[in-house]
Amino acid sequence: MSDFKLSRRGLLKTGAVAGAGLATPMFFTSAARAYTNEPTGSTVTLGFNVPQSGPYADEGADELRAYQLAVKHLNGEGDGGMMNTFSSKELKGNGILGKKVEYVTGDTQTKSDAARASAKSMIEKDGAVMITGGSSSGVAIAVQGLCQEAGVIFMAGLTHSNDTTGKDKKANGFRHFFNGYMSGAALAPVLANRYGTDRKAYHLTADYTWGWTQQESIAAATEALGWETVNNVLTPLTATDFSSYIAPVLNSGADVLVLNHYGGNMVNSLTNAVQFGLKDKQVNGKNFEIVVPLYSRLMARGAGENVKGILGSTNWHWSLQDEGSQAFVKSFGQEYGFPPSQAAHTVYCQTLLYADACERAGTFNPCGVAEALEGFDFDGLGNGPTHYRAEDHQCFKDVLVVQGKENPTSEFDLLEVVEVTPRAQVEYAPDHPMFAGGALGECNPGA
Repeated sequence: MSDFKLSRRGLLKTGAVAGAGLATPMFFTSAARAYTNEPTGSTVTLGFNVPQSGPYADEGADELRAYQLAVKHLNGEGDGGMMNTFSSKELKGNGILGKKVEYVTGDTQTKSDAARASAKSMIEKDGAVMITGGSSSGVAIAVQGLCQEAGVIFMAGLTHSNDTTGKDKKANGFRHFFNGYMSGAALAPVLANRYGTDRKAYHLTADYTWGWTQQESIAAATEALGWETVNNVLTPLTATDFSSYIAPVLNSGADVLVLNHYGGNMVNSLTNAVQFGLKDKQVNGKNFEIVVPLYSRLMARGAGENVKGILGSTNWHWSLQDEGSQAFVKSFGQEYGFPPSQAAHTVYCQTLLYADACERAGTFNPCGVAEALEGFDFDGLGNGPTHYRAEDHQCFKDVLVVQGKENPTSEFDLLEVVEVTPRAQVEYAPDHPMFAGGALGECNPGA
């Protein structure tokens, strides 16, 4: 037994080498320690839990497309996409650990209760060994908690709240997507440089965990550079007409409107703001500006010409020229006829990262998979060198600042990258006050 030692998550074989040219442990599951939904046949089932209805349904549809493409690539179909550019070379196109990948889907409805119910069904009835998806941080946090209780891995989809890997972080949950703090850290210097440091900002904020932490992040980052926050008004996630919220902005003395909204909410609130003529006004001797801290191509398409010139941040964009991004854009475009969104990109990455972790760990046991992901450094998935931090299961990578194009060439060419913010600028300590209050805890292997 001299070749083995006990790690905090299970049996660990020392000295194994795998993935991205780094020394990475191999993990083995004792026959005496079964785990939730351990695959016993020739297939393994993944659960894709996405909003197929509700205000984030567009993102959910694109996530599902990307998940289906990832499954094809894992099973050796198609051109392999980013499996060819991924720095880890463990994935061979023969499924995961030799088992063909199958999947089931659920509709989160952009509601936490519905999302938990569909995830629970996929785990208990369909035998899903991993759950992934979501386009709302409220949903992601709820499902992450369920997966922790059930003893399966949760690979978060589009979730931007600081809380997902902050006060609500869980040992069984992992996030590839960036967060509100990172958006503020990347966006604030560009806003100050473009619009000046003497600005008065009025915030409209989606009334749930993502909106709260996004507003806190962008306000703190801009105030540190001289801006003043004159008001913050919470708006319900179910709102479709924001006219009554826009009108008071005109008499507030603010010269910037920050829309802490996403998906259909952002499309509607930005449209209402433009209808009120805010983009054409001058206040305090300055041109009135609108900011959308979290952008996506799908939102830009929905808002149309209203996005022109408006700054925001994004996790990834299909126009990036690195090898990984272009491989994914090519595969996705051949499959569906149009370029992928950031939501599609992040869930495709999460699926490959999960499969790769299983291969490097040598098991589907969630605790082996978790330890293989913790502290993992990789490249070739479209965001440059990326680190999966062990302390909170948050990925750290470059962040994009984008703006709506003045002269788009197509309905997909609506955003342009104005700055690639280096990873070092958006990093923070695990005990940063915006992320305090929760404990990662221990991995739960379940049954």
